[in-house]
Amino acid sequence: MNTFSRCAAAVALAWFGCPIAQAQSSVTLYGVVDESVRYLTHANKAGDSSVGLGTGGMTQSRWGLKGVEDLGGGWSTFFKLENRLYINSGQSDPTLPFFNEAQVGVRSNSYGQVIVGRQYNVMIEGITVGGYGSNPWIPYDFSFQPEVTMTGGIWTSNQVQYQARYNGFSFAAGYAFGGNAGNSYGSQIGAAAAYAPVGGPFSIGGAYEESKDSVNGAAAKAWTFGGSYTWDRTRFAVGYIVNRADAGFATFANGPFTAPALTALKYTDFSRRRMFMGGITQQVGNAWHFAANVWRTLQDGKTAAKDGSAWQYQIVADYNLSKRTDAYLEGDYSLYRGDLIGAQLQGVNGVGLAQKGSQIGLMAGLRHQF
Repeated sequence: MNTFSRCAAAVALAWFGCPIAQAQSSVTLYGVVDESVRYLTHANKAGDSSVGLGTGGMTQSRWGLKGVEDLGGGWSTFFKLENRLYINSGQSDPTLPFFNEAQVGVRSNSYGQVIVGRQYNVMIEGITVGGYGSNPWIPYDFSFQPEVTMTGGIWTSNQVQYQARYNGFSFAAGYAFGGNAGNSYGSQIGAAAAYAPVGGPFSIGGAYEESKDSVNGAAAKAWTFGGSYTWDRTRFAVGYIVNRADAGFATFANGPFTAPALTALKYTDFSRRRMFMGGITQQVGNAWHFAANVWRTLQDGKTAAKDGSAWQYQIVADYNLSKRTDAYLEGDYSLYRGDLIGAQLQGVNGVGLAQKGSQIGLMAGLRHQF
């Protein structure tokens, strides 16, 4: 490395706040760039179809910075900052904070880790560590992944979370502060646990979470359990998720959605939602992944007119062009009844577009990780 290169590297490390005198400290720039062409039926109230570039592909594009510093004795500190963007326009996702994830923490090789800031909630942690989420080989698969809607929005602000792993057991507990003097309005509490023996063929897990309305303290509760079994290169997974919401629950400032967005997503229409899900994933060689998934959702509305149900099906074929780049084809079919027509039961990238009782989606995309 010449003198100029050494100076440039030193300036870059100083800019990111990384002590250049300690080789055991590091800062990493990472991200996912994913874009697709998507065809969708019943995309408006007239029942017309649409085709075009999406705001992303099967995953939402993002970039971030993460760093770690070794404190010695098996202890380290770390941080993460992550921005989500629309790849078709180059704009940051206007529905989320500029840094949708913003966290700092301390980790022990023996005692686990504590994370503080905006991060995943424990429902997602339970499904992920439990191993029963759909399409597990795809990083950040949130575009058509109906189970993430049932987690209440994936991310929680103002959260302190503890995570630990030991001999195949995983545990997470989190609390988000509501920030209201004199009461716990707007807070969230939850815990998740899973067991996946090292080198074993199966995993099981579950989670519980309770969020309180930021204005009146009404509760929204969610819980889940499930598991997976892998035989050779074939993975079978099943799971169950329940949502319950008090009549007054309409605002949760610590979540990713505003009060008007929760109303538009019909999250405030139900007293109970139940989702049954299952999937089969097949790896062929080192490059191909195939998956077939199904979701069944049943909704008990706050009134009879808000009852509803949904069947959703998906097939995926993914081919690794290299270690960091893959191309994929995806197809999905949804059948909605009652109040679930138009509900957001497809992921987290926007309000659902289903304007009729059924909807077909077809997507071809290219994804690169760095």
